[in-house]
Amino acid sequence: MTLSLQSTSSIDAPAAFDFSLPTRVVFGAGTLNRLGSLVREHDGSNVLLITDKGLTAAGHDQRAIASLSEAGLNVIRFDDVHPNPTTEDVQRGLDAIGSSKIDFIVGLGGGSSMDCAKGVNFLYSNGGRMEDYWGVGKASKPMLPFIAVPTTSGTGSEAQSFALIANAETHMKMACGDKKAAARVAILDPELTSTMPKSVAAVTAVDALSHAVETYVTRKRNSVSAMFSLQAWKLLTQAFPESFGEGDSPIARERMLLGAHWAGAAIEQSMLGAAHALANPLTAHFDTVHGIAVGVMLPHVVRFNSESVGPLYGELAEAAGLCRADDPQAADRLADHIAELIQLTGLPGTLDQAGVSRERFPVMAQEAARQWTGTFNPRPVDPDRLQELYECAWTN
Repeated sequence: MTLSLQSTSSIDAPAAFDFSLPTRVVFGAGTLNRLGSLVREHDGSNVLLITDKGLTAAGHDQRAIASLSEAGLNVIRFDDVHPNPTTEDVQRGLDAIGSSKIDFIVGLGGGSSMDCAKGVNFLYSNGGRMEDYWGVGKASKPMLPFIAVPTTSGTGSEAQSFALIANAETHMKMACGDKKAAARVAILDPELTSTMPKSVAAVTAVDALSHAVETYVTRKRNSVSAMFSLQAWKLLTQAFPESFGEGDSPIARERMLLGAHWAGAAIEQSMLGAAHALANPLTAHFDTVHGIAVGVMLPHVVRFNSESVGPLYGELAEAAGLCRADDPQAADRLADHIAELIQLTGLPGTLDQAGVSRERFPVMAQEAARQWTGTFNPRPVDPDRLQELYECAWTN
C-alpha cells in the first residue's frame, strides 16, 4: 500500500509546519521476526521488553523474546501494564529494571504498553517523575532507542512522540511529549492483531477512526497532516464493514493496522480536538473505555464543528462515497456515517448506554475545558458548550 500524496483544497494557503518522520516503518505479515535484527542495527544489547499479560497469554511476547534472543540480546520482561496506564505502571516498569543496565526499550502491545514504555524511557533516561514531563520538550538528556510493536489497530502511539500517562491519584491523563521519545522503528505486523478479542478490536478501531476525523480539521492541521489523515480515513472506512461483519480477512487487518498508524502520524502533526477533550473526563469519572467515550462523542462534535469546517468534513464525506464534498448536508451525512460505523462494532451509541451519570456533566465539562486537546478544536469550546455536547450524547 502506498501513501497518497493528494493535498486538500479546503486547507487555507499552506500552513507553516516543521515536519520530520523520525520513525522507520516496517510493515507486513511476519515482521515481528525481524525485531532482534532491528535492535542490533541500533546497537542494542540489553533490552527491556514492556508488554501486558494479555499478550503474554497470546504468546506474542515469546515470539518477541525468541527474536531478541536469536540476535544474542539480553532481555528483561515487564508485563504488568494496565489499560490507561498510570504513573504507578511506569514506576513498576522502572522498578523491574532493578540494578540491571539497559540500552534499549521495546514496547509490545496496545497504546498502553507503548505509552508505558515511553514513560519508563523518560524516567530511566532523565530521572524525576512523569509530572515533570507533562507538556512538550521537557527531557533535557538523550533517551534510549525504542522500538514500538502495536498489537491493536487503534492508538497509533508507535507513530507519536507523546506518552499518555494518567496521574494515579486523580486519573487525569498527562500528555508527555518529546521528539526524543519517538520510536526509532515501528513494526506493523498484521498477524499480531488477529488474536485481538472483538471487544478490543472494536474500541481500538473506533479510536483510530476518531483520530483520522479529528486530525483532519484541527487548528494545527497542515498539508502534511492532511495527507496522513485522509489516507487513514480511507483505509479505516474500507476496513470497518469487513472487520466487524460476518468475516475477517488479512486485507482488512492490514488496512486497519496501517490506517491506525497513519492516523497516529497525523496526531503528531496536527493534534486532536473536542471529542478527545470530552472523552478523558468520562474515563476519569466512570472508567469508560476510551474508544467507547470518544466514539459516543465524535458524531456530536462533527455536527458542532460543521459551521467552522464544513468543507473539510465534505471532503471526508466524498472520500467515503457519501456525497459530493460541496453537498450542504455533507457534515450531517458524515456524522451519521460515523455513528453507523460505530454501530457495526456493537459499542454503546449514547452516554446513557455507556453507564454514565448525567449529574456529573457540569463537573466533567469544566474538566474537559482544561484538556489540552480542546485548544486545537476548530470551533472554540468552553464549559457551557462542552456540557451541551454531553447533553446531546446522553440519549438518542
